[in-house]
Amino acid sequence: KNKVMEFVGPGVSSMTTDYRNAVDVMTTETTCLSSIWRTDEDTRAFLKEHGREEDYRELNPGAVAYYDGCITLDLSTVKPMIALPFHPSNAYTIDELNANLEDILRETEKKAAEVARGRAAYTLTDKIRDGKLQVQQGVIGGCSGGNYSNVAEAAALLRGRFMGSGEFALNVYPSSLPVYMDLMKKGMLGDLMAAGAVVKTAFCGPCFGAGDTPGNNGLSIRHNTRNFPNREGSKPGQGQMAAVALMDARSIAATAANNGILTSAEEFADVFGKVPAYHFDDSAYKARVYNGFGKPEPEEKLFYGPNIKDWPEMPALGDNVLLQVCSKILDPVTTTDELIPSGETSSYRSNPLGLAEFTLSRRDPEYVGRTKAVKELELAREAGKDLPELAEVLERIRELPGDATLANTEIGSLVYATRPGDGSAREQAASCQRVIGGLANITQDYATKRYRSNVINWGMLPLHLKGEPTAFEVGDWIYLPEIRKALEGDLDNIRGYVVKKEGPVAIDLYCKPLTREEKEIILDGCLINYNRKK
Repeated sequence: KNKVMEFVGPGVSSMTTDYRNAVDVMTTETTCLSSIWRTDEDTRAFLKEHGREEDYRELNPGAVAYYDGCITLDLSTVKPMIALPFHPSNAYTIDELNANLEDILRETEKKAAEVARGRAAYTLTDKIRDGKLQVQQGVIGGCSGGNYSNVAEAAALLRGRFMGSGEFALNVYPSSLPVYMDLMKKGMLGDLMAAGAVVKTAFCGPCFGAGDTPGNNGLSIRHNTRNFPNREGSKPGQGQMAAVALMDARSIAATAANNGILTSAEEFADVFGKVPAYHFDDSAYKARVYNGFGKPEPEEKLFYGPNIKDWPEMPALGDNVLLQVCSKILDPVTTTDELIPSGETSSYRSNPLGLAEFTLSRRDPEYVGRTKAVKELELAREAGKDLPELAEVLERIRELPGDATLANTEIGSLVYATRPGDGSAREQAASCQRVIGGLANITQDYATKRYRSNVINWGMLPLHLKGEPTAFEVGDWIYLPEIRKALEGDLDNIRGYVVKKEGPVAIDLYCKPLTREEKEIILDGCLINYNRKK
């Protein structure tokens, strides 16, 4: 968590740079900050093929290097694995799973019941056929699975084979147009299609549930990046639920060759390792992509459709803030997919307010209505209107620090979550809260620094609670007096007050260290305001 992963050792050179890239994009899922790899001649050759040989630098640890921790992997012992729903850590070797199918699948079904919460049914043990696991869908694609060598290896296995017309379907997404073109020129896409696979253009859709949603109660095996709950496009609230298991591309191809019966790539080991050299052809980019870095064309107009909207204006942080608790999530971890679901929301990615309508929709469907009501109060306050509905609240905090009035007290909503932000780095998990009234998160901890940074960049207060969240519930108001001064003072001790009918109840908050720039961003209201001011 929040560290840099460094990949060193002789095992690195056993991987092509193309393969290393597929591993590297997965490091984001570990909650690390970043990653770095030792380089070698294969790295140089990769850069040369892409017209960037002059960028090559030899990177290796110093003669003496100190680390916070080390993980040693003997790559010769690594066997094909599967990460069952609903987390990448729910992992087994494929051989181990096949040897203990019923026991392991029953445990996963228990987790499915927790995810569904009675809204949908999801089963796995019914997919055991003659002692083997029948899979309904396979996907090889995205930045981790759709790279050249993965697709080439899958094509080598499926060449001349047929996956049948049963319930299993295989979809393949090469990771870029140049990769697609080279695979096509070498006939490998034809081999896949002749075997029964459907080949599609580069698309992140299967990663976030915007493409290839499995059938209801289906199991999809994917070499894509994530398998968190509902990541593949399930909608338990509407009675539809499926799930994803993560696997390597070669084992997915092996499974396809066996008509969807879960199969380890080891059963076809003699097929692999004969990948023809990749040739990078950027003609498709030159023909169509505008590369504007350092070459602006300000006279060109941007065309806005009806679903493309500007960001709403954000006010600077008030001297005091009054926050209504609009969601209280006590789950051990809340993923970014729960904060803002993927899948059907993708069509609103250029419409901040439209996208925000989905915030917490799969975890707390009432949240959006609550926070929008708070947003209306803030808009009315900014317009100088009286707010009789807040008169009692303001009266109860009248004797507290800050001399709170409607003129000096910003109104917003807050989300309490035990440990929010696990998973991807999508900034929408924070921006969607902000544009419809969010002004703070209160947590025990943040699952990733990335999510905390996004909270800060959108001008929300990244607060932590000392103790358990027993003093407040959804609907309560929390008053933070003189919050602008507090950010410049002792971040370890920030006093807040839950506004109860019987009187304010003090709660102790704190904020982990903030850089000077982070403080300025919060004070200005968001990173957009901060940059505009500069």
